[in-house]
Amino acid sequence: MIGQIRGQLLLKKPNQVLVDVNGVGYEIHIPLTSFYELPGEGNEVALRIHTHVREDVLALFGFVTQREKDLFLKLISISGIGPKLAIAILSGAKVEELAQAIAEGNLTRLIAIPGVGRKTAERLVLELKSQITPFLLPEHAKAERGDGRPDALQEDILSALVNLGYPRPAAEKSLSAVLRGGECPRTFEDLLRQTLRRLSG
Repeated sequence: MIGQIRGQLLLKKPNQVLVDVNGVGYEIHIPLTSFYELPGEGNEVALRIHTHVREDVLALFGFVTQREKDLFLKLISISGIGPKLAIAILSGAKVEELAQAIAEGNLTRLIAIPGVGRKTAERLVLELKSQITPFLLPEHAKAERGDGRPDALQEDILSALVNLGYPRPAAEKSLSAVLRGGECPRTFEDLLRQTLRRLSG
């Protein structure tokens, strides 16, 4: 099974990309949330991949973050939700917003996603409510969401800091301070650098 693809982004559309890996072009289905995070065509891209195999089809589904892929796998484990509907659900909101709607049993929010009817929304809540906690934002991060920064980026920063040996509470506190203060860095590298500076200061 293919778990990740890294290569040159030849073409990107809201629901599909074409990635060149050593001369082989891979067509990969993606959610809108991943599309928004892609670099420009011609640049290198790395996507987490789910390989979907049936008798008559082999399809690749790609995600910019592992969290999106993890939630995708949860979605397709539910009876009646296939990969294409799971991609549509992920396209309807960020991972943390979907998780919040499921945790709260907010059927109205879920039904607002194209392709999701009431029965599907009820099934999402019934089957995932007890498993959705890892996808929720920490309480302090929810208060910070007015900064407009993608939630997945914040989680990637925190994961990187924990991997570097910093305690998560300290990492969260420093990241929140950076997000609150002045103009927010636009890239992963800049945000990580500023948070590290606060942690070691």
